Amino acid sequence: MLFTYDLTLFLFSTVFCFVSGCRTAPCDLVFILDGSWSVLDVNFEIVKRWLVNITTSFNIGQKFTQVGVVQYSDDPILEIPLGKFSSNKDLIKAMENIEYMGGNTRTGTAIKFATDRLFGLSERGPSGISRIAVVLTDGKSQDVVMNAAEAARKKGVILFAIGVGPETEEAELRDIANKPSSTYVFSVEDYKAISRIIQVIRQKLCEETVCPARIPIDSRGEKGFDILLSLNLAKKAKKTQGSFYGTKAYEVTSFVDLSEATRSLFPDGLPPSYVFVATLRYKGSVAIEQWDLWRIQTRDGKPQMAVTLNGLDNTVMFTTTSNAPSEIQTVTFSQQTLFDEKWHQLRLLVTEEDVTLYVDDLEMETQPLEPSVGIFINGQTQVGKYVNKETTVPFEIQKLRIYCDPEQNTRETACEIPGVVSITLVTCDLL
Repeated sequence: MLFTYDLTLFLFSTVFCFVSGCRTAPCDLVFILDGSWSVLDVNFEIVKRWLVNITTSFNIGQKFTQVGVVQYSDDPILEIPLGKFSSNKDLIKAMENIEYMGGNTRTGTAIKFATDRLFGLSERGPSGISRIAVVLTDGKSQDVVMNAAEAARKKGVILFAIGVGPETEEAELRDIANKPSSTYVFSVEDYKAISRIIQVIRQKLCEETVCPARIPIDSRGEKGFDILLSLNLAKKAKKTQGSFYGTKAYEVTSFVDLSEATRSLFPDGLPPSYVFVATLRYKGSVAIEQWDLWRIQTRDGKPQMAVTLNGLDNTVMFTTTSNAPSEIQTVTFSQQTLFDEKWHQLRLLVTEEDVTLYVDDLEMETQPLEPSVGIFINGQTQVGKYVNKETTVPFEIQKLRIYCDPEQNTRETACEIPGVVSITLVTCDLL
C-alpha cells in the first residue's frame, strides 16, 4: 500500500510539473485570524469553513502552496506551521481542529509573529517565491499595526486585510495592507458575508503568484503580461504608424515567426479571471481568413487557449481549457465590425463563469464557460498564425496584453481608436 501511495504521488508531481496555474504555483500563504472575544465561537466556525474553501483551490506541498495559520488575541498562537502538511486532506483536518481562543485584539503583535516565526523560518524564503499573509479581523487593534506591517513588507511579505463588521476601522485596514487599498483591503458586514468574497480572494491570491510583472499604465502599474514586449516584437517586425498619428505599431509579415515557449511567457500559468486586450488592423485577404490572433498549444500541437478571428463567417472564437473529455471548450461570438480593415480594439473579459466580448469599448455579448484548468507550459505560445498552420498572418498590431485583474476591464478604454466614445460617454479624441 505504501508503494502505491508513493507511485501515485510521483505520477501526480510529474504531471503537474508541466501544468501551470494558480493551483500549482508555489507560494507561502499565511492566514492571521482574529480569535478575540468579539468574534464568538459560532463565527469562528464560519471562519474555519472559509479557510477550507479557499485552500482547496491550491495544491498543497513543498513544490506548490504551503499554508500556515496563526490565531491571535492577547498573544498569537501558531496553529499550523508553514510546510507541515503535504496534502489538502491533512491540512483541512488540521484547520477543522483549530479551537477558538478568546481574548483581546493585538493585531500588530500577530503580524510580527507571523513575519518572524513563519515567513522568517520558511525554507523557501530565499528562493523568491510569493510570500502572502491574509489578516482577518473584526475589531480595532489594541496595539500598533503600522510598524509591524511595514516590517513585514520590507521582508517581502504581501499583506491583505479583511475587516468584518462595523467595529473595524478602514484606516487601520489600510495601514495593514499593501497598496493600493482597492486591491488589498476588503470589508464585509458580518462573518456570514465572508463566504461571498471567497472567489475574489482566491483571484487576488492567484494574481500575486502567477502575475509578478507589472505593465505601466498612466501613473500606476497593472499586473499582467505585455505579450508584444515578451516576444521582443520591436526587433522582429518593422515599426509603423498606429491608430493615431504618432502612435507606434508593428507590421507583422509572413516572414516573422511570433512563437515562444509558454514556459517563458507564462511560467506559472494564468489566473482564473483576466482581461485580454488587442489593438490591431488587417487588410485584404486576411479579413476573410480564419486565423489565431493568440494561441497556446501543448508540446504536440494541440490547442489549449486561443482567440480566433474568422472572416469567413464574421465571428470571434475564444478557446480555453476544460475538464471535459475534449480538454478544451470554445465559444463563438458573431461580429461584423472587426472585419472592415480598420483599426479596432478587441477585448475579452474572462471569468470563471463566462467570457464577454468588447469591440471598441462596446459590450457585444457574454457567453457561459465551464470551469477551466491549468495550461501545459511545456508547449508554445504563438501570435498571428493561420488556424492549424505554422504560417504567420500579415497584420498590424499596436497592443497585445493580458491584465490579471478583471477590474481592469472597467478602467480600460478604446481611446486609441479614432472616433470611439469611451465607456464614460466622453469622446476620447476630444480629451
